Amino acid sequence: MSKIRFAIVGAGVISPFHARAIFHHPEAELVAISDVITDKARMMADEYGIPHVYANYKDMLDRDDIDVVSVCVPSGMHAEIAIAAAQAGKNILCEKPLDITSDKMSQMIASVRENNVKLGCVFQRRVMPSVLAARQAIADGKLGKLVLGDAYLKYYRSPEYYKSAGWRGTWQWDGGGALMNQGVHGVDVVQYLMGGVDSVFAYAAPLLRDIEVEDTAVAVLKYKNGAFGVIQGTTSVYPNQETRFELHGEKGTIVVTDSGIKQWKMLDSEEQAPQVGALSTMSRAKPEDMSSDGHYIFVDDILNAVKENREPMVNGEEARKSVDLILAIYESARTGKEVNLNE
Repeated sequence: MSKIRFAIVGAGVISPFHARAIFHHPEAELVAISDVITDKARMMADEYGIPHVYANYKDMLDRDDIDVVSVCVPSGMHAEIAIAAAQAGKNILCEKPLDITSDKMSQMIASVRENNVKLGCVFQRRVMPSVLAARQAIADGKLGKLVLGDAYLKYYRSPEYYKSAGWRGTWQWDGGGALMNQGVHGVDVVQYLMGGVDSVFAYAAPLLRDIEVEDTAVAVLKYKNGAFGVIQGTTSVYPNQETRFELHGEKGTIVVTDSGIKQWKMLDSEEQAPQVGALSTMSRAKPEDMSSDGHYIFVDDILNAVKENREPMVNGEEARKSVDLILAIYESARTGKEVNLNE
């Protein structure tokens, strides 16, 4: 079969992850890249052999040899690019978060449905072997009735980080801080494992950094299954702490971190933790190891979704759940009230 042809919008820090995954996929081809700073786009084009460079993504979307558009721009621009791509008949692989407002996410999903194209969103933590093992254990009833589901998302970002780009730490383009940018992957994982959130009460504020959005947040959750939980998200602790998910049920506990499964203990069972590997990262993944790279998995998924005419692994409706939860956390922090996500 012919290769699926990709184009990238945005040549910033995340785009090399997409470019490398596409470049190394035997069934994919990189045909174009656009960025308002054309020098950045040209540098990536030189590195990955991309034949066409554009300053205006709309001009690029006029090409008839593009099947999938990778959206690698600031979060608050995701819907704009995705809607334009959908209207041009292109499928979309969007970086997290889907976008930063409920209305824009709804418009984005509606446009995809109206134009009969695919929309996948990159949430590589979902495909971590340890997370997949935990989800299967929950589905198999090994923890019994779930009681607690906690996520600890403690990162460090210096003042210089927020000054490095004008969109960082702004409501307009970043849509939030420690949760919407750094913590969204972990927010997604905990709600995914626990089966969705019913309501939330939260505090969130910039406690250390001179930014509009939060650098520290804590939230108390009530899940749809009746379990409780907490999310702690920050970019203000030094040093970085390992991301940690703690899942507790009537029959046992599973603890998952960046480095794998830390606890797998079931009541009246000697079952050992499954021996699962870790996702690789672009910095250390060799070409022959790309199949275990998080972005490669999502490039492969959207490619096959197009070929097989099926839904991507994390479609728009699924991808928006983490953002809807973060927006509810922000609303609770502003109002001092519990927020029900079903209203």
